[in-house]
Amino acid sequence: MYASKNFKTKKLFKEAVAAHAAGTGPAVTLYAPGMGSPKENGKETVEGPHYPAPHTWYAEATVVNGVVTKVK
Repeated sequence: MYASKNFKTKKLFKEAVAAHAAGTGPAVTLYAPGMGSPKENGKETVEGPHYPAPHTWYAEATVVNGVVTKVK
């Protein structure tokens, strides 16, 4: 599962989610190339950066109505 934007670090992913929660940034969504659709609500495992770069970070994201609201 990937974030809608290709975040190079987990820290940047967390910051983007926090910015959206604060009303200062765009919504962060998820997608799964070739694997179907991510959950509309619930928890998903996210990895980055996007393929073909080697994945260097993994996170658990909470999704509400298709938007990431929390990152662990």
